[in-house]
Formats: sequence, C-alpha cells, structure tokens
Amino acid sequence: MMIQAQQLKNRDIYLNKLIGFRDTEPVKVVTGIRRCGKSSLLKLMAAHLKQTGVLPEQIVEMNFESFEFKDLSSDDVYRYVKARVVPGKRMYLFFDEIQRINAWENAVNALRVDLDCDIYVTGSNAYLLSSEYSTYLSGRCVEIRMLPLSFREFLDFHGFELRETKSALGGTRKEIIDKTGAGYSPREVFDAYMRIGGMPGIADVGLDQEKALALLDGIYSTVVMRDILEREARRRRQKIADPALLRKIILFLADNIGSNVSAASIGNTLANEGLLADENRKGAPSTHTVQTYVNTLTESYLFYEIKRFDIKGKEYLRTLGKYYIVDIGLRNYLLGFRNRDSGHALENVVYFDLLRRGYDAAIGKLGSAEIDFIATKSDEKLYIQVTESMQSEDVRKRELAPLQKIKDNYPKMILSLDPGLDSTYDGIRSESLIDWLLSG
Repeated sequence: MMIQAQQLKNRDIYLNKLIGFRDTEPVKVVTGIRRCGKSSLLKLMAAHLKQTGVLPEQIVEMNFESFEFKDLSSDDVYRYVKARVVPGKRMYLFFDEIQRINAWENAVNALRVDLDCDIYVTGSNAYLLSSEYSTYLSGRCVEIRMLPLSFREFLDFHGFELRETKSALGGTRKEIIDKTGAGYSPREVFDAYMRIGGMPGIADVGLDQEKALALLDGIYSTVVMRDILEREARRRRQKIADPALLRKIILFLADNIGSNVSAASIGNTLANEGLLADENRKGAPSTHTVQTYVNTLTESYLFYEIKRFDIKGKEYLRTLGKYYIVDIGLRNYLLGFRNRDSGHALENVVYFDLLRRGYDAAIGKLGSAEIDFIATKSDEKLYIQVTESMQSEDVRKRELAPLQKIKDNYPKMILSLDPGLDSTYDGIRSESLIDWLLSG
C-alpha cells in the first residue's frame, strides 16, 4: 500500500539538504543502511515539490522493489519516463532502489542529458555504493548519507514532546511528555533510546522491546543476506563467500565499538578464541581476507571507521582505527543488553550525532594521551571527551588530562550523563550528554 505523504514524519536535516540541491545539475544520491528512511525521504521531497507549485504530472516516482517495475530493463526505464514527459515543463524523477535494474546508469545518464529534469536516486548501500555512483555518473552526483534517528528525532517519531519548566531553584528543567500526557525524565527516555535504537520503523511498534528486536532481526538479515551476500553473488565475486565468518566479524566489531582494532587483531583474536579457523592454514584467516570483510561492512554502512589524528604532527595515522555501529539498537540485538561497556556505547551515540551535525570526526592522539573526538567543520574545531559521570575525582582527572595538554584555543568539552555541579574546569566545559543531544 502506498504510504501517504501526510503520514510521514519529517526528517528535516536530510530534506533540507535535498531542497538545497533542488534544480541543480548533479543527480541527488541518497545512501545509507537499509530501512533508515531513504524511501520516505524521496516521498517527503515529492510532497515538498507539490507544495511549492510543481504539478503532480511533472513528478515520476519509480520504486524498483515494487512488483510493478520488477522486470524492467534500463531501456524500459528510459521509455517509461519519456512517455510521461510534460512538454515545456521540468520533470522531477525519483528512482528508489534503481540499482536493481541492470545498466541503470545508462538510463539515468541518458535522461539527464536528454530531458529538462531533476533526478533523485536511492540505493541500498551494499548493492551499489557511493563510489560506484560517482564512477557511473562521471562525478555528476552529490551524495546525501542518511543515518538512523538521532535522540531528538526519536522523541518526535515516538510521539514525545520536550517541555521546559521551572525548577525549584529558579532555573529550568526538561520533561518529556508522551501522547497520554504522562511525564518522564529525559534520562528515562534516553535509556529507551539506548536499548532499542533509532531505526525509524521501530516507532510503529512503540517502545515494545520484544517487537523492536523482531524488527531489528529483519533489518539485520536484510542487510547481511540480501545486500551483502546476494550482491556478491550477482556480481559473480567470491570475496565474501563465508557467511559464518562474516557474522563472526560483525559480532567482533559490535563487541569492540570504540576500541582500537586492526584486521590482523580481529583475525588473531577470533582464532585464539576458537571462533574461526582457516581450513587451509588451521589458524587465523589472512589479514587481507579479514580486511575485505570489514571493508564490505563499512561500505554497507553497518559500521563506520574513525581514523586517528596526531594533534602534534597534524596528520592522520595509519595504525589502529576504531569502528562504531550505525545503530545502537542493532548492537543490542546482536549482543544482548548489557552495561559493562556503556561508555563505548555513549561514544557511539555521540559519534553519529557529530556526523548528523555535519562534522568530520577523528580520534585525537597527543603523545600517549587520546581524545575521544576531534570534530571539525569548515573553520570550526571541537575537542570532545565522553564519559558516564564526572562525579568521581579520579574520573575527572582522567578525562580532563588529555584536553589540558592541548595548547590551541579551540573549544574543549566533556559530555557525560552526570556532569556534576561544575560547568567548567579550567575553561573546559562539562555538559550533560542528553542536553547536548537534545540541542542538535
């Protein structure tokens, strides 16, 4: 059944990017993990066009996961669109999951050249990657990478309203109200976000943990089985030929978010723990094999790699990066709920919120000290440490020490669930992580 535009929740951060590129030459390419909202974003953009005076007949929408378009060739796609051109009017073409069409890039290029049109494309990350889009379209495309819901979007999708009221001491405090009028502390709702994550479809079942896990199982299976393994088969490649090894590497990366890892360390650790063995060598698979699998997982947007940056030498380091999983709910689905590495889980959430805000993020290296994130955007730079609490003096010393060693004047901050009473330490801000997320 067709989803009606008025039923869709706004994803303003992405919709505004599409609107900003409206009527420009590049093909707008929306990428991201499956079920993060790419199809809905195209519908939101189509609705925006109609609201700004574009006639419905100027808009052609084709979802290639629909049975209606299942067996089309690239020539069929070209003819289908040409037959619907309104003379003298600009056409707006929306192609959802177009990579399912063989030689689709020929149709898109031909339409771009032959028609007065504005083209919007989505593709499931592992079928067709952004680098391949760029190759096929000769650089005439702009990528808009979608992520699951931020904490602020999570409130909206689940029907919560954020309110500020006066506190007993004369300041303000935040309260989150649900559809029934019941009030919750931001920490209560944040804990729910940290459990079920931000995949948009979960909002359809509310905060029911069992149903959320069932939906996450479907998302995970689709990403791995359809996007990764089927894609390899379609392209007649055997680089990702072992589903068991793929799952073990996924579990390893999910278990080690925020930790320094390498392809060699992954293979050796799994072999030492008896979790895998190469039949020919009776030990760890080659580093090259593990790296190929890891690259596939980052190309599918299931995991993101973050590089290390030497602050003193002002260069990126090639050794030991870190990986974060695109959705914390998917991690809980894979590993179960637990608290023993909640600090890394908080880092995971902060990392993706930085990406949503348009920052490039890297790990900061300064001698033997490490800063969780160096966030840069244009001329802006921000140093961030993430921890659970700033109440303990030992923790304060540990978190402040790396930031205190940085001699430039860019802002430095520590985000925590319990920032304590002091808002600054020698010019270093101590801020509530939840408040920071809600401000984005």
